[in-house]
Amino acid sequence: MGGTFGEDVVVERTGAGRYRAALGHEWDLASLPQGGVVASFALRAAAAEVGDPTQQLRTCTAVFAGQVAAGELEIDARVLRRGRSASQVVAEVRNRGTDSGTTTVAVFGGPRRGPSFVDVAPPAVKPPAECRSFRDPPPPEVGRPDPLPFWTRVEGRAALGHPPWERHQPTTSDVAAWVRFDDPPRSADGSLDPLGVLTLADRMPGSVSERLGHDGEPWFAPSADLTVHFFEPARTRWLLAHDRARWADDGWASAETTLWSEDGTLVAYATQMMLFTYLSP
Repeated sequence: MGGTFGEDVVVERTGAGRYRAALGHEWDLASLPQGGVVASFALRAAAAEVGDPTQQLRTCTAVFAGQVAAGELEIDARVLRRGRSASQVVAEVRNRGTDSGTTTVAVFGGPRRGPSFVDVAPPAVKPPAECRSFRDPPPPEVGRPDPLPFWTRVEGRAALGHPPWERHQPTTSDVAAWVRFDDPPRSADGSLDPLGVLTLADRMPGSVSERLGHDGEPWFAPSADLTVHFFEPARTRWLLAHDRARWADDGWASAETTLWSEDGTLVAYATQMMLFTYLSP
């Protein structure tokens, strides 16, 4: 623990379908580790159970049934079906001695014959070098709170939307940010590790904040689930995350993101349901 994403998100087999791992506070977002990082441990074990490098991670859905805190982790992984071109796996991550945690269902698959097209486009935004970094100091009157540990490992640059200290008349949930790891985890071919893509996708509540405005009671929105579809490999250092919240009611909200490489390649799509928790009594 305490290294890069690639060094931290590792699992050790302890028996048939059983693994252990350790998760450090370096990936905390608010009071707990970021959900995408937690799900990444499940997917590391799932890939080990499939054991076939020709089958890539194609899609996954994580359900956050119980809190997973930094510390010792136990992981159970089971192949539901092993096919020649697609395999389905379920894996659960939990803290040692607890009954529930994060359960992830994943599909791994190899190339198949079929059509090829992209029917969405990235928003027109400035390049990363011309966008404000999340690490830049806010106006003096706002103060500068200590950064959450996660954002000391991942940098974001605002490309579309309003900063949290700026009052605006809400009209849309449309926001976008350039995101990157300080030390990006790379696959053998030099592309970004798909689990790194998943982790960068899990940061959608900002779209809800854009739609609500930055006044009112403080809140945060833990994930109920997270689904990610993986498309092309990410081969640039920065990814553009374009987020939108489709719906909110009954203390729940649904949001989505598309992730683009700097060269305009569509890398992934993700969606999640989140639930509201207010910080005031």
